[in-house]
Amino acid sequence: MTKKNIPLSFLFSLVFFAGFSQVKIGGVVKDEHNESIPFANIVFVGSSTGTVSDENGKFYMESSKTYNQIEISFLGYETKTISIKSRDFNLTIILKEQAAQLEQVFIYSGKVKKKGNPAIAILEKIWAKRRHNGIYLFDQFQYEKYEKLEFDMNNVDSAMIKSKLFKGMEFIFDGIDTSYVTGKAFLPIFINESVYKSYGKNKGGKKLREDLVANKNSGFNNNQNVIAFIKDLYVDYNIYDSYIKIFDKSFVSPISKAVGVSTYNYILADSAFIDNKWCFNILYYPRRKGELTFKGNFWVNDSTFAIKKINMQANKSANINWVKDIYIEQDFDVLNDSVFLLQRDYMMSDFSLNKKDKSKGLYGKRTTMYKDYNFNQKKEDAFYNEEINPYDKNIYTKNDDYWGENRHEKLNENELGIYKLLDTLATVPKFKRIYNLVSILGSGYIEFNKFDFGDVFSTFGKNDVEGWRLRAGGRTFLGGNEPWRLQGYTAYGFKDDKFKYGLSGKWMLNPKSRFTIGMGNRRDVEQIGVSLTTTNDVMGRSFASSSLFSSGDNSKLTSINLSNFYMSIEPRDNLEFRVGTSYRTLESASPETFNLDYWVDKENNIKKAELAQSEIDFSVRYTPNRKTIGYGVERNEVTDTYSTLFLNYSKGIKGVFNSDFDYQKVQFYYRQPILIGGLGRMFTTFEVGKTFGEVPLGLLNVVPGNQSYFTIENTYSLLDYYEFVTDTYASLHVEHNFNGKFLSRIPLLRKLNLREIVGVKGVWGEISDKNIALSASNINYVAPTKGYYEYSVGIGNIFKVFRIDFSWRGNYRDIPNANNFAIKGAFGFHF
Repeated sequence: MTKKNIPLSFLFSLVFFAGFSQVKIGGVVKDEHNESIPFANIVFVGSSTGTVSDENGKFYMESSKTYNQIEISFLGYETKTISIKSRDFNLTIILKEQAAQLEQVFIYSGKVKKKGNPAIAILEKIWAKRRHNGIYLFDQFQYEKYEKLEFDMNNVDSAMIKSKLFKGMEFIFDGIDTSYVTGKAFLPIFINESVYKSYGKNKGGKKLREDLVANKNSGFNNNQNVIAFIKDLYVDYNIYDSYIKIFDKSFVSPISKAVGVSTYNYILADSAFIDNKWCFNILYYPRRKGELTFKGNFWVNDSTFAIKKINMQANKSANINWVKDIYIEQDFDVLNDSVFLLQRDYMMSDFSLNKKDKSKGLYGKRTTMYKDYNFNQKKEDAFYNEEINPYDKNIYTKNDDYWGENRHEKLNENELGIYKLLDTLATVPKFKRIYNLVSILGSGYIEFNKFDFGDVFSTFGKNDVEGWRLRAGGRTFLGGNEPWRLQGYTAYGFKDDKFKYGLSGKWMLNPKSRFTIGMGNRRDVEQIGVSLTTTNDVMGRSFASSSLFSSGDNSKLTSINLSNFYMSIEPRDNLEFRVGTSYRTLESASPETFNLDYWVDKENNIKKAELAQSEIDFSVRYTPNRKTIGYGVERNEVTDTYSTLFLNYSKGIKGVFNSDFDYQKVQFYYRQPILIGGLGRMFTTFEVGKTFGEVPLGLLNVVPGNQSYFTIENTYSLLDYYEFVTDTYASLHVEHNFNGKFLSRIPLLRKLNLREIVGVKGVWGEISDKNIALSASNINYVAPTKGYYEYSVGIGNIFKVFRIDFSWRGNYRDIPNANNFAIKGAFGFHF
């Protein structure tokens, strides 16, 4: 999705005819020794429009007004004013060093001193007044919100236009424009617009109701993943907080009271009227490279000391992948000395495979605007519990006149042209092929008419029982928002010479409550016991039985025949109740090396190798703050930063369809991601469960081992399959990623953007004497009654896609053939 020399006269002649700005300039600021000056202040003379050069001294800025001069300044250097042309992109500005005595007052080695700094004196007054967003100070509130999401191809140049990739599609470059943030030529390829009516209450329990009034989409119309991806990028944030969370990372806010002064240099640069309010302009830039920081400036009112305008551009050396630039603008309406209202929020990210200036990539943009605030209209509690129908076709069919009247800011000609451009592109076969390739990589499915083939990533596998394994499957697909879905697969093992299959279907009968029924059947070979918290998912895929590479004995596999039926309902967002019934048979897939046998009559030496079991189950899943997109029976998740609580109760019923055992099983699962300020991100997973009644190995809780060469979540890296078996257990996994907090401060390692990861995993469990006596399996039951633990240290972000973990066993080290140390890796794409 973010996968990304032209004669400048040619490129900028295109830009000139497409752009609307009167002045566009760019260049670099250097000293007399030809060294670049980072974070220099550049401003149009006679205006409040300016920017700050980046770490390499480069800058770009533009204005819709006509200016003839710019002023360049930086502490320790003489301020310089030069004349400019309306289009000048190759400015080289040389600043002379200033007298040493001024340096002693304000700076030392390029860092601004804190004592006596008027900018910090203003910051202290900002901190002294506790800021509040006005909507949280009133009993009830309402406003209208307009949101625009956009994707653009950037760094468009003549080489791109003439490339074979776009042969036959050259007409798309008629819509070229330039970014007022970076000065790069870009081409809009996707726009999604929405209008919401928002209502909220604070007194008597906080509630927020957002009614989608209108939505207009262009480009990738049926690809909900694109919209979900963009929405995931731009979560809400508050500049007055100590940290601003973007891409699951914590950037230090330039207004941070806790760590702002120790992280940024601040300079009082100017003062002027902004919306009839006298404001001070403060520049800021980071004290150190490699940290999650910004550069930019903000305007603060001289009496209320509330932020009126702020812009923030991420430090280019920040340890973040696939993102070359992050730029944020916010405008506020200051009501009084302690209350502000957000008027406009703009965020742009430049996604690219690398951070070189000329690398191609994509801009992802979100513009959110607010108006018509009202704090006087009271609503009853019942109003907030009502749900407007988001599936009303009228929401998605508003005409151009409606959008002309209800956009909070007008689209430019190129943005308006996207709606026509994508309609035209949809008829071009070559574009369809490119789109389909991207779609396959993103979803894992190959699209046909009303049917998707896949998952293609599950096609090949290997294990000791089946040998090489081929798998092919598919699903119905009518656009992504259909109320029903059928899916299935078939697989073949070349060693055991057997076919396997899985079929399932589900139907959402009530979209409002998401009342859904589903059923399915699967006959396959599987590694059971790779998860403590079990489910009856017919279409599940076990990494242990279908991975390409594994270590040790991988023959402890089970042939399973599982049928299920269930009903689920969501009475409120992110709260799901589910009741179901299942029937399954289990037997060893390799009796010569592994068996699941249990005693039917031990005195007379009667045992059984096959298990048949009927079961009913009831579960509750709660995922607060989870965001999804789409309204079909299957939805796409917008973010994975939500917590998960899952409670399951199962009851085995003996005698139904010759079922073998009566038992009860209770399981609880809790997963919580935690962003810890500037220290990174932590994941904690807690599981606890107990089985009541006598059951054989196939129904017990096996502590999940990991015999693959890869790090897999919620498994134990140093345990083999079936090393620990329990009927009562408690497990805790903790992993913390420091996001390069410490490695970024080591000069030789800083540019590698490596990330430190530490983790510890522990499990306690026991097994009853009755369950031990029931077993006739060749598996020796051992429970971690002393509490087993292992710990790890890892390095992540190697080449941006790989991590390596070094794991040590903490105890139970004297068990025969115990793995006391392991090195495992994992691939993944992370920001």
